[in-house]
Amino acid sequence: MPAERLCAVIPAAGRGTRLGLGIPKIMVEIADGVTVWHVLHQRLRPYVEHVHVVMSPEGEGPFRALAAEQIAGGEVSVSVQDEPTGMGGAIFGAAPHWEAYATILVVWGDQAGLSPVTVDRVVRAHGKGLTLPLVPMPDPYVEYELDGDGTLVRVRQSREGEECRPGGLSDVGVFCLSTEGLREEWTRYLDEAAPGARTGEVNFLPFLPCLSRDRNWPVTVVPVTDPDEARGVNTADDLEFARRAHLRWT
Repeated sequence: MPAERLCAVIPAAGRGTRLGLGIPKIMVEIADGVTVWHVLHQRLRPYVEHVHVVMSPEGEGPFRALAAEQIAGGEVSVSVQDEPTGMGGAIFGAAPHWEAYATILVVWGDQAGLSPVTVDRVVRAHGKGLTLPLVPMPDPYVEYELDGDGTLVRVRQSREGEECRPGGLSDVGVFCLSTEGLREEWTRYLDEAAPGARTGEVNFLPFLPCLSRDRNWPVTVVPVTDPDEARGVNTADDLEFARRAHLRWT
């Protein structure tokens, strides 16, 4: 168990339209009676004191039914992101639920292939600032660029039309951050940041180099060797892949 109080935050307000299943991705079944939520909760509960999940308005009720036992026991809470304004909006809109904790572990709501080993290593490695598990990818969708001093200087995003370099470092949908001053830094960032070229959103990922490069937050990189962990559940192929990955950890 971590020495400091730790809260997991799962932004899961996406509609999962590419899957065509009509339910939030966190509720998709990857085995009989096993959803992405069940996998993520199992991965996180040995390390975190609380899990907070951010849902869309239409996803809130079904998710509350799915996680009713954990919600009733007080180990899980839920809030709603009324408009799909991006991951940053979801995370910081839920700040009243996590600010009392020393550390937050942000986990994307479709990371069904996340290994228990990675969660363990990230929590154990985190001290102060920002801890990132990163994996080299042949063709990264998102690329993290660090300089020789270990400062995170840039995050390139294909979804915003930026070119990622082959073999570059990608995330696995997990981000560990100290909460001291974090909400205030996001507010400052909103005043300075330009919206994404394609999405029009003020994205969460470029906020991370802002913390490291401009605010001098220390960055700890946890190397991940398996690129399969970077794959979320976005398409039918991803879902089939997640089902196979689940069998590896059961």
